[in-house]
Amino acid sequence: MMTLFTDETVKAVREQSIQADRTGVPTRLMLDTVYEQGLFKLFVPEALGGRMCSLPDALRIYEEASRIDGNFGWLITIGAGGGFFAPFIEPPVSERMFAPRDAVIAGSGTAGGTAKRVEGGYVASGRWKFCSGSTHATVFTANCIIEEEGARPDGNAEVRSFVFWPDQVHIVRDWNAFGLKATESHTIEVTEAFVPEEMTFSIFSDHYYYDHPVYRYPFLQFAQATFAAVAAGIGRHFFEEAREVLRQKREAWQGADRYEFVRQTVERHEERLRHSVAEFYDTVNSSWSRHAAGNELSDEELQLVSRQCHQTARAALQGAQSVFPYMGIGAVMEDAPINRIWRDLHTACQHSLLVPFYEM
Repeated sequence: MMTLFTDETVKAVREQSIQADRTGVPTRLMLDTVYEQGLFKLFVPEALGGRMCSLPDALRIYEEASRIDGNFGWLITIGAGGGFFAPFIEPPVSERMFAPRDAVIAGSGTAGGTAKRVEGGYVASGRWKFCSGSTHATVFTANCIIEEEGARPDGNAEVRSFVFWPDQVHIVRDWNAFGLKATESHTIEVTEAFVPEEMTFSIFSDHYYYDHPVYRYPFLQFAQATFAAVAAGIGRHFFEEAREVLRQKREAWQGADRYEFVRQTVERHEERLRHSVAEFYDTVNSSWSRHAAGNELSDEELQLVSRQCHQTARAALQGAQSVFPYMGIGAVMEDAPINRIWRDLHTACQHSLLVPFYEM
C-alpha cells in the first residue's frame, strides 16, 4: 500500500514532536495531518464519510505513523479504534458522532461507571482513567455497570457502553507518564448524566447497522494487533535513531573497537525486530484472509495471533533495552531523540494487552 506520509510530513511531525513532548499536547500540524488524511476514520463506514480499511491496511498505517513519532501513531491508533463501534450504534447517532471532519472518540473499555435505568434511557456516573486524546475528542465512550434490583439469572451484572458528549464530561488532567507525553491520556469523569437509550450499545451484540469484516473480527485480537503495530513502528524509529547516533559518534568511538561492537549489536537486534514484524503481518494477514472469507477462526488461530502480537512487542522492547546502554551518556538526556523514542516505546509496551502473562 502506498505510504500516506510524504518526506515533508515526516520531517515536520518529527520536528514538532519535540514541542509536543515538552508541552504534553499534540501540535495543530499533527492533528491537521490526521484530519486531512481521515486517519481517525479508518474503520468508519464510507456512508459516514469514513475510509473503511481492512485490518491489515490499518495496521500498516499505524506502524508507519508510529515510526514517524510515537505520540502521533498512538493518537491515530486509539482515535481510529473508535470506529469499531459504528455498526453497533443507531445510524442517526453514529452519523452525528462520526460524520464531522474532526470527529474522534476518546474513552475507556473498563467498566468504571454505573448507570440506573430511567424513562427514555439511563442516568450514568463514573470515572475512567487513561482516555487518550481526551482534550481534542468530539465524543466519548465508556462502559457502565447497569444497576438493577435483584440478581440476573446468570449471576453477572449487565455492562453497556455509553456515548457522552463533551459537555457531559469533566477531564482530570492527570496523565504524567514518562513517555507518550502528548497523547493526553487523562482521566474523565461523568456525574449524573442522562444518556438516551439510543446512545448506549454493546459490542457483543449480533445486530449490525453497518457491515464489514473488520467489525466481526474478534475484538481482543483486533486490539492487540493495533497496539503491536504501534510498538513495531516505534521500535523501527528507535533503530533508525540508533544508527544516526552511530553515524555521529563513529570517529569518537573507533578506538578500542567500541564502534564496531555497537554497530553489530544494533544490526543484530534490528534484524530480530524486522523478522518478528514480518511474522506478525504473516500471522495477522492469514487470520484476516480466513475471516474475510467467512471462516470462523479457531481458538488456536486466535491464540497464535495474540502470541505473535506479544512477541513483536517484546522484540521491539527488548531490542531497545539491549541497545540503549551503548548509546552514550547523551542518551540519558530527556531531549535527546533516542531518549524520547525509548520512553515512548516503554510506555506503549506497558499496555496490558501487550504484556504476555506467561513465559515467551
